[in-house]
Amino acid sequence: MAAQGVEVWLPAPSWIDSALRQSGNIRPEVEAVFRNSGSGALLEIYPKGESEALWSTVYGVRISTGSRFTLKEYRAAVMSGFARNCSPALTGFFQLGTDEDDVLAPLGHVCGAYDPRLRLYTGLGEVMVMSFRQEGDTVALIFQQWRGKSFNPSDPASWPVDTGIVEAQARQLQAEPRLTRAD
Repeated sequence: MAAQGVEVWLPAPSWIDSALRQSGNIRPEVEAVFRNSGSGALLEIYPKGESEALWSTVYGVRISTGSRFTLKEYRAAVMSGFARNCSPALTGFFQLGTDEDDVLAPLGHVCGAYDPRLRLYTGLGEVMVMSFRQEGDTVALIFQQWRGKSFNPSDPASWPVDTGIVEAQARQLQAEPRLTRAD
């Protein structure tokens, strides 16, 4: 994907099987939404048949330009934003690894139930894993989210996704995405 003066290379979403990944032609198996504005861009990819309104998983990247934040400050701002969307007693974050200088470990987020003020999401919760990249004043948040019925964040067996999938996707989002200036 190229937008906002940068190029982002993303691995395939977790639901794409290895044969389809090898073919490089995942487009027939996904729905995608792309938005590009003055200071940012957003690409969201859904399994075929799902959409912005009704999804069980979404994969994507958010690019923000002109950022005055360090990557750690940007991560803290993202955490604050996601935490506000969840019921305070049922939200939490977990880091999958350790930060090494400017290379941040993948971050996981559990939201056992959305904030009651978000009425459209009553009875739902989500798990998210994200990775962060920075190139100059441009930051990228690469993510995958899984949504399902409300759950107990301290009981991974109740999550809408198996923890093995979360961990594998976190490793992939840490190792494979690239953010570079567009030529």
